Amino acid sequence: MIYKVFYQETKDQSPRRESTKALYLNIDATDELDGRIKARRLVEDNTYYNVEFIELLSDKHLDYEKETGVFELTEF
Repeated sequence: MIYKVFYQETKDQSPRRESTKALYLNIDATDELDGRIKARRLVEDNTYYNVEFIELLSDKHLDYEKETGVFELTEF
């Protein structure tokens, strides 16, 4: 399952929509909730990012992300 993780690069400042970034993770999970938990743990264990939201991508959404050219899986 592919998850899109929205984050701020620092936890020191208040989040601003304009500075929200995203990364994509391929997570082996039994269900959506398990995947969100694993994705959050991966990001928090490997970065100092402030995770805002984690979204499971549908096939159509994933195709759209690939077409826009911003899709790149992140590996830790």
